[in-house]
Amino acid sequence: MSDLAWEDTLLIKLGLALLLGLLVGIQRGWRDRDQPPGQRVAGVRTHALVGLLGGVCAALTDHTGGLILVAGFATVALVGAFAFAIRSYRVSDYSITGLIGLLLTFTVGALAILQAPEIAAAVAVITTIVLDNKKEAHELLRKLHEQELDAGLKLLLISVVVLPLLPNQGYGPGEMINPYEIWWMVVLIASISFVGYFAVRVGGTERGLLFTSVFAGLSSSTALTLHFARLSRKSPALSPLLAAGILLACGTMFPRILIYCLLINRQLLPALAPPVLVMALLLYLPALVIWLRHRTETSVEQPALKQNPLDLKSALFFGLLLLIIMALGALLQEWLGDTGIYLLAATSGITDVDAITLSLTRLSRQGLTTDTAVLAIVLATVVNNLVKTGMALTIGDRALGRSVLVPMAVSLGAGLLTAWLL
Repeated sequence: MSDLAWEDTLLIKLGLALLLGLLVGIQRGWRDRDQPPGQRVAGVRTHALVGLLGGVCAALTDHTGGLILVAGFATVALVGAFAFAIRSYRVSDYSITGLIGLLLTFTVGALAILQAPEIAAAVAVITTIVLDNKKEAHELLRKLHEQELDAGLKLLLISVVVLPLLPNQGYGPGEMINPYEIWWMVVLIASISFVGYFAVRVGGTERGLLFTSVFAGLSSSTALTLHFARLSRKSPALSPLLAAGILLACGTMFPRILIYCLLINRQLLPALAPPVLVMALLLYLPALVIWLRHRTETSVEQPALKQNPLDLKSALFFGLLLLIIMALGALLQEWLGDTGIYLLAATSGITDVDAITLSLTRLSRQGLTTDTAVLAIVLATVVNNLVKTGMALTIGDRALGRSVLVPMAVSLGAGLLTAWLL
């Protein structure tokens, strides 16, 4: 590269360092816009110049070494700390967020020269967004429950810490047991349940029955079915609306199945999608019809979801359940052929459809035929939804049971027929 080209590139990068500092400075200046001149420690101009200073120091490292960059950062840190200390003494504000933002501005300016400019731009934008959402962040903390924070940290533990440590290779007969893949499935289920829980928790039932039922179904459609069935006994007039919620929550199971298939073995999708989509559609449509007829009625109280959106004991139990089902699936297929797989699917579907779906999807990568895997998954969903229908019939009032029974029977029958024909 010629000297002229290098100078042009350097000027562009220095201009970027200045602009990124200006971006952070605009947010800080807007925050302190009502303060009199001289009361602001670092505003628009200061942040813009600190970004440029970081870029200049980084540019000089080719000639003077990295010492100048360290010296520049230390100088900004010392001057900033001194200025913020004096201000905190005068106004009794002990927050160091402004100082950290100033140091990040210097770092962003240096990144614009030393690393890819897009990384510097991303850091500057994220910094500005974080600085601009102080009120929202504090409000979120006030709304957050202790068990929910605990659940979020546990999700990070099982995904970021535990998962990378597990060996990604097969063990046992036919190398069927892969610790990494099994735990990855545990993380997948936990993440989907976590999203469903917080969608309902944050959105609340004021967003309506549709929102509540669909996202509560991601966390636990069985819990929602049980809750709505009991509620129908107390408020029979709400039975049609509650039935629509149950149908929506049970229908949510089918998009989840397609997500599992997409992530684990997408080659199964062409065969699995038709019966799954047919069953989902035949639950969603009656639910929408019922909702349109009764949407002006009293709102439904929020389902009683699990107290903890993620429990390590439950995650460990689910991992063990996955391990057992995968082992049984291989053994039963060897002993009884496809019949053994169908028996396992029907039995597992009584209590849980996620474990058997994940297991069969993975086994389809290891020799299980597509036809057998698809029919077994559909069979498990049929049994699982039959159990929920039984809850609606036996625990809920008659109107709820009738409203759930007919669409559920049509959906399950059509799904089995579609899977068998294909």
